[in-house]
Amino acid sequence: MADELWRHGASELATMIRERQVRAREVLEAHLSRIEQVNPKLNAVTVVLGDEAMAAAEVADRAVEAGEPLGALHGVPLSVKENIDLAGSATTQGLVAMAEAIPPLDAPHIAQLRAAGAIPFARTNLPDFGLRWHTDNALRGATKNPWDARVTPGGSSGGEAVALATGMTPLGVGNDYGGSLRWPSQCNGTAALKPTLGRVPAGSAVAPEDLPITLQLFAVEGPMARSVRDLRLGFTHMTAPDPRDPWYTPAPLQGPPVPKRVAVCADPGGTGVAPGVAAGVQKAAEALRDAGYETVEVDLPLITEARDLWARVVLTEVNAALLPLLGDVAGADALRFLSLGMEAVPPGDFGTYVSAFVERQGIARAWAQFHAEYPLVLGPVSTAQPFEVGYDLTTAEAVTAIVNNLRLVLAGNLLGLPVAVVPVGESDGLPQGVQVIGGRYREDLCLDAAEAIEERVGVITPIDPR
Repeated sequence: MADELWRHGASELATMIRERQVRAREVLEAHLSRIEQVNPKLNAVTVVLGDEAMAAAEVADRAVEAGEPLGALHGVPLSVKENIDLAGSATTQGLVAMAEAIPPLDAPHIAQLRAAGAIPFARTNLPDFGLRWHTDNALRGATKNPWDARVTPGGSSGGEAVALATGMTPLGVGNDYGGSLRWPSQCNGTAALKPTLGRVPAGSAVAPEDLPITLQLFAVEGPMARSVRDLRLGFTHMTAPDPRDPWYTPAPLQGPPVPKRVAVCADPGGTGVAPGVAAGVQKAAEALRDAGYETVEVDLPLITEARDLWARVVLTEVNAALLPLLGDVAGADALRFLSLGMEAVPPGDFGTYVSAFVERQGIARAWAQFHAEYPLVLGPVSTAQPFEVGYDLTTAEAVTAIVNNLRLVLAGNLLGLPVAVVPVGESDGLPQGVQVIGGRYREDLCLDAAEAIEERVGVITPIDPR
């Protein structure tokens, strides 16, 4: 039994440890063994913190034996993306130049997960500075999709999603600036939660400590798992205040009752959707109807405008603020991708940049009014299946197509809305997922609906690499 512990989720493992069915050391050993077995084929886990984690697991076991109070995640292994501070382990950002950038303390939400009993034991891969929808970099190399190595595992939290999908970790943390939690979850058949801006405190002791404004407004930290139950467990224990984050908002985790009404849209903005993707959205809608939700097929407000605005302000800022930093340290593929992006969406001037935030306010108002009538939105993560490895480096038109496919994802980032992603099965041999979008600080509604979908369609991971 012990060597199969990697098949269990974080919630199950926490219960098993707490009830003395298994020791934390055994759980950790099972995941370390699983990494040894499958990671050489996938390159999702970049660093294994075996000695430190084993020492923590032994402390956890002694606490159980002594009858001490136990946290909700007591003894559960936790993997951490390499752009999140973990004390004593480099926050590399996927860059050779930052291979030794070791922070003196944990990021706020990592400290909170540790306090709940989680044991950080592995680091996971990402693209250079997290700025690509495919996971590859000059420091760690490329991560492979376990469903089909010919297609992308997504990015930027691609290593985390692959590790979850193949049982190398039961719970992970990533972040999301342009779909970096949700897109890899789609590509690998796992679950993720992008919280509302300000919900999960963020902070880094590694330069640059303070980031440009779109990274402050659009990027958030969030949990990744194989089940919605585990997302909820992880999320609950990473939302306490921390003075390092001035954006932190002390909103309640449970909001007031609202009508169980869901706006369903398989083709946001009406620019096209793959049949398998549309079928996945309809499958999720049917599951919600079975769970007692009212579903209404309806167009979503200002989707193409949100897509274009996200791309315009991000690439303007990348050109002005990030390229001067990355030009000498990012890999050739990362720089080519950014160059193609700026060819597809030429950066604007200062006036264009400022006026974009005025336009953002109007889009946010339209969505707030829409959510007053439809508390939840159900739609695709990407309107196309994962692209072939290398496609995003071919032409500016290819980057434009990817941006369009992820248009509903980018709206969530632009507006700082909470979004849960849950798989709904397979299509053409690849996992298919959907996203549930709520109003600000209504992660509870997103998780409830995602769990209702999951209860009816099932969990599709962990898998062995195909």
